[in-house]
Amino acid sequence: MTRVKRGITVKRRHKKILKRTSGFRMTKSRLIQIAKEADLHAGQYAFAGRKRRKRDIRRLWILRISEAVKQRDWSYSRFIKALQEKKIELNRKMLAVLASEYPNVFDKVVEKARK
Repeated sequence: MTRVKRGITVKRRHKKILKRTSGFRMTKSRLIQIAKEADLHAGQYAFAGRKRRKRDIRRLWILRISEAVKQRDWSYSRFIKALQEKKIELNRKMLAVLASEYPNVFDKVVEKARK
C-alpha cells in the first residue's frame, strides 16, 4: 500500500475551523480540539437563536398592537377576536406596522372591528 500524506488536507480543515472560531475567547480560538467543540456549540446556539428570534419578533408585534389598542380603550384579546369575527384577515406583523407607522389607518381598522 502506498503512503498517504494528509498534511495539506488536515491543515485546510483546521484553518476552516479556526476561521469560524476567530473572535472566541481564550483557547477556543486557538487550540484545534477546543475550537472544534466550541464551533459545534456555537452552531447549536445559532440554530436555537434562529427559532427564538421568530418568537421574540411575534411577542414584539403583539406588544405593539396591545399598546395601540389600549390607547383606544380596548383589550388586545377582544380586538383580535373582533377581527376574526368580522373576517378582517390582517396578520400581527401588518397590524403592528399600522399601529406604529400609520395610526390613522389603524384607527379605521379598530373602528371596523368595533362595528
